[in-house]
Amino acid sequence: MELKQLDRITFDPAIMGGKPCMRGMRVTVGMIVGMLATGHDKAAVLELYPYLEPADIDQALSYAAWRAQEVETRIDAA
Repeated sequence: MELKQLDRITFDPAIMGGKPCMRGMRVTVGMIVGMLATGHDKAAVLELYPYLEPADIDQALSYAAWRAQEVETRIDAA
C-alpha cells in the first residue's frame, strides 16, 4: 500500500502534534483504532464522532496495518 492511497490521513504539526489525523480534524488514527480495539464497533465510533465518515475508519485501519508492517517489534511473553 502506498501512502498516496490514504488521502484522508493528514499530518500537520499544528494539529495534534503532527500525529496522523482524519482529514485535518483533531481525530487521530490512534483514537479510532484504539476505540475499535477496545470493543467499539464502527457505528459507535461514527455516533461519537458524527463528522467522521465510514471511509475515515477504513483508512485509519489501513494506515495502522501499513504502519504495523513497517517496524518489527519484539513483544516478550508475560
